[in-house]
Amino acid sequence: MSTMSFVRAVRHQLRLTTFWAPRRCLATQSAPAAAAAKPQSTSASTNPAEPPLAKSSCGENTTLVGLNYLKGQPEVMAMPDDAYPSWLWTLLEPKQLPDDGPGGKAEKVRLRKANRQRIRESNFMKTQ
Repeated sequence: MSTMSFVRAVRHQLRLTTFWAPRRCLATQSAPAAAAAKPQSTSASTNPAEPPLAKSSCGENTTLVGLNYLKGQPEVMAMPDDAYPSWLWTLLEPKQLPDDGPGGKAEKVRLRKANRQRIRESNFMKTQ
């Protein structure tokens, strides 16, 4: 039985998320539902009595196992959230491509995803 590292597990989860993301129903992504959800989330975060939400999954000074792969080096410890660069917290957000009309980058990306999905479905049907 093989063990899966944390980074590999996260990458595997990201691949599954991106693979299944196009199959979501369009009704769940409608504008009225998104508009209704925004006021609730902003009202909860504006409450001064609540502590700010942590961005990272581990607390400060937590030993990060598996990151120190050199012998004789000190253990790698987690830093506070504000010590990391701001772009780090946006890595998992989906890319927003501008709609630049027919033949633009957004259309090419959409067509490439559709073609990959068609190939996956074709390959799956060949195995049945």
